[in-house]
Amino acid sequence: MSETKLDALRRHTIIVADSGDIDAIRSFAPQDCTTNPSLILKAAKMPAYAGLIAQAIEAGSAEAGPSEGLIDRILDHLAVTFGSELARIVPGVVSTEVDARLSFDTQATVARAERLIGLYAARGVASERILIKVAATWEGIRAVEILQSRGIACNVTLVFSLAQAVAAAEAGAFLISPFVGRILDWHVKASGKSFDIDEDPGVRSVTEIYTYFKHFGYKTIVMGASFRSSAEVEALCGCDRLTVSPALLDQLRSQTGDVPKRLDPAASQAATISRLAVDEASFRWQINEDALATEKLAEGIRLFNADTDALRRTIAETLAKRASAVA
Repeated sequence: MSETKLDALRRHTIIVADSGDIDAIRSFAPQDCTTNPSLILKAAKMPAYAGLIAQAIEAGSAEAGPSEGLIDRILDHLAVTFGSELARIVPGVVSTEVDARLSFDTQATVARAERLIGLYAARGVASERILIKVAATWEGIRAVEILQSRGIACNVTLVFSLAQAVAAAEAGAFLISPFVGRILDWHVKASGKSFDIDEDPGVRSVTEIYTYFKHFGYKTIVMGASFRSSAEVEALCGCDRLTVSPALLDQLRSQTGDVPKRLDPAASQAATISRLAVDEASFRWQINEDALATEKLAEGIRLFNADTDALRRTIAETLAKRASAVA
């Protein structure tokens, strides 16, 4: 029987499931999995996970704290409840995102990350099994630097530029997630044209980041994310990791054929590359001059916050129904 494209990819790249759907992740047996507020919101709407929502509400309600912070405490428990279930399925790590509203507050990000790790520990999930996802703002990257120094591994997300990627690597980030599909989306909208896979701006961006990291010997893992097609996934074969939605994983599993390795450390080491300055002033200027990075980073934070707000409303409605039933 011919090898599936998914199996061919796995010979060169660690495949990570990009979903909060526990049953879908179980069916693909990935090494790791990643979640974010959008994915948890989608999963929370599925009847199959009503029990997990109830668990999170009970845990958050039982925790001491001011009444105005109840919903946020429940949301922390919700993220950890889903993450703990996912940790039972995958042998590797689970990524859990810090509240997007903290993206420009270094100390608050550190505090929330440590709280999440503590909640995982209370459920018997070791910190080594968790990656804390933090947006690639300057303040977020500084939080990553602190967390990594304290033994909390981080996944720097919403990466749309080499400057963000290098700043995260310099801060010692365990992993970064450059967003392939969202980069393509921006270029399609800006230019009004489509792109062949060899010209795909998202694929090119991840390739540039990977090449830079391997050339200069950074240990930070490059994990391509946010794919629009299985062709984009195949075009990054050889990348350290790729986090892929269940729909695209299913496509790759249903197709047979070889998937050649496109990214190679040896070729990267032989490349001619100049170092990029990533002190605060240089970082902020480079992001300012990069319309794509500026717009997509801000948009990504807004979208994650909007989905977190939707989760807040869902929890608030559930709490109100419970209170009404008791009354």
